[in-house]
Amino acid sequence: MSIQYLTKKKEERPAEPSKILFTGLDAAGKTTIILGLQREFSKIALLKPTRGAQRRIFEFLGRDIAEWDLGGQVSYRIAYLKNPGKYFDGTEIAIYVIDIQNKTRIPEAISYFKDVVEQFKKLEISPPIYVFMHKYDPALRRNALNELKSLEIEIKEKIKNAVDYREIYFYNTSIFDLPSIIKAMSEILLNLYPKSDLIEKTINQFAEKVNSDGVVILDDNSLILGAYYKSDEARNLLSASAPFFLALNDNIQFTQVLPGKEYDESKMVVQRFGRNFIFKQLSLKEGSPPYYLIMLKQDPNILKEDFDCFSNLLSEILYK
Repeated sequence: MSIQYLTKKKEERPAEPSKILFTGLDAAGKTTIILGLQREFSKIALLKPTRGAQRRIFEFLGRDIAEWDLGGQVSYRIAYLKNPGKYFDGTEIAIYVIDIQNKTRIPEAISYFKDVVEQFKKLEISPPIYVFMHKYDPALRRNALNELKSLEIEIKEKIKNAVDYREIYFYNTSIFDLPSIIKAMSEILLNLYPKSDLIEKTINQFAEKVNSDGVVILDDNSLILGAYYKSDEARNLLSASAPFFLALNDNIQFTQVLPGKEYDESKMVVQRFGRNFIFKQLSLKEGSPPYYLIMLKQDPNILKEDFDCFSNLLSEILYK
């Protein structure tokens, strides 16, 4: 018997894209974060300072997102502050990136953070601000964890003392720990989407039906739409494996399901950490970027009709 999922009529899409603002000092790592999510690692090695404001439109959960990457050199920062209506107005989410390895520039970074908040207040907007304490690299965590923790506490206190602002949140991120960036950006963008709970319930029911230890659904920007984890171990394994499978997918082509086959052969089964991982591409709407399923499961066989049912339900939630 097919499982019954919750569905809900789709709200009308907003006429204007939701504006996500990346700002901070030059060399903080803003563009590197964006390129990391796009898996454009070859571009990171040749990256030059961002010139002015770079804009990109992408889709997340059927909703258009306008991503603004503001170059952080002094001349550009002066221009932004002189014309805040052009650069800051309409911001729904602000991401402020601080290079925690460059200690000498942290006072400058906090000073500019204060300037950005003042512009928001002048424009009478109050987007949540997510501070990325970036370059929180795994090697530093291993070798100087206590020093990093002290610096983290110090930055948080200085920011909170510098501004009176309702919503400020903090994340530790590193391009050498891509799951930290995926987790942060996914949680942030899901706050924009009213159907995230419905997607989560649909994934949970699917995972339980096929007896999976964990399921993650990602989009082509490495962002998590929703997930189910049976245990903390499953959460850690899937989080660590998501960048691996997305990078692998960029270099392979999937086979099609053969006619008359009961089981879906368009998926990839890989053993990692002594466990079976299932990776499958999901096409939910013609002409739209694909989505990806990563599943942790003892038995890698899943009926094609179960995959199809799940894909159809996600498509209805997102696009109908």
